[in-house]
Amino acid sequence: MSKKATKKNTPPSSIDKYKFNMKVVTSDVCSRCKKCERGRRYLEEMSQPGAIGKGVPCILTRGRAYV
Repeated sequence: MSKKATKKNTPPSSIDKYKFNMKVVTSDVCSRCKKCERGRRYLEEMSQPGAIGKGVPCILTRGRAYV
């Protein structure tokens, strides 16, 4: 006779529980905001001719981690 093993429901660690997720924004959002240094640098890079960008994580859009 074999017993079925029960899985313990462990809560996420405090490190994982409070991780932040940030939205990736493009230069048009950074041009309207201009609050953080990362966004200003990205906006400056994208103002150069021929620049190709994929966005930058915005610190102002951070939220709780999905747990």
